[in-house]
Amino acid sequence: MTTPIAIPAWQRPHWHASDEEIVLQFYVFGKFDTVRVPSDGYGSPGLPQGIELTSHHHAALRQWEGYPLKGALGRMFREDAPEAYKRAVDAPEVLVLRGTLKDSADTGYLRDTLGVIAGLLNIGGVAVLDPQILGLFDADDWRQRYLVKDGAPIRNHLLILRDDEEAQGRHWVHTRGLRKFGRPDISLRHVPERDVDRAGALCQRLAELEALGAHFTDGQPLEGDGIPPGLVAKLGGGIGDPQFNNSWVEFNWPA
Repeated sequence: MTTPIAIPAWQRPHWHASDEEIVLQFYVFGKFDTVRVPSDGYGSPGLPQGIELTSHHHAALRQWEGYPLKGALGRMFREDAPEAYKRAVDAPEVLVLRGTLKDSADTGYLRDTLGVIAGLLNIGGVAVLDPQILGLFDADDWRQRYLVKDGAPIRNHLLILRDDEEAQGRHWVHTRGLRKFGRPDISLRHVPERDVDRAGALCQRLAELEALGAHFTDGQPLEGDGIPPGLVAKLGGGIGDPQFNNSWVEFNWPA
């Protein structure tokens, strides 16, 4: 068992009440002791109301249509995180944590959930899958990412991707994971090669603003230091969107 580090919750200074929902989902693989999950040392009194934990025999879960360690997704995990993948595949049990919550003025819900995951890693958990950021971590890697004194940076809770577009020399910079904060993912389209780093930094900046509670409205111009002129927000998507599994706010990079 590792020495617990309290996971802080942070206030969201740009937050105001909305109808948006927070979505959390994690898989913890292992062979678990039948004891109370030791989450108190991580600042967590237990799972927040609305997040459920279900226990599954791994052999049974493999038959589930949405089983995340098979198909193209499984091959990606096997290539990107081979040690974590092997530990997850070999584990006899899987605990699934998932649910939806009302939009919140602070991230106590995330602290409490991550605290339970940290506790599970101390009683037999060997790997954690976060499907919202396409991340599979063995226990040590997960601890290094999230059990950070004074709290892990917001960036650690998200994934920023760059994909090539059909137009030669243009790229799509976008996020995954902002459902954890009840916010649409960020999408920057038609980014030229020379501006990819600039777009990546802007994408992170916008994502962090949303994690702190900010909202964008449809047609809202984006203005500020270092932001190229002409960026205008377009809202779309939804939970069934195949590229985000979330709503999104999109900006077209100026020509």
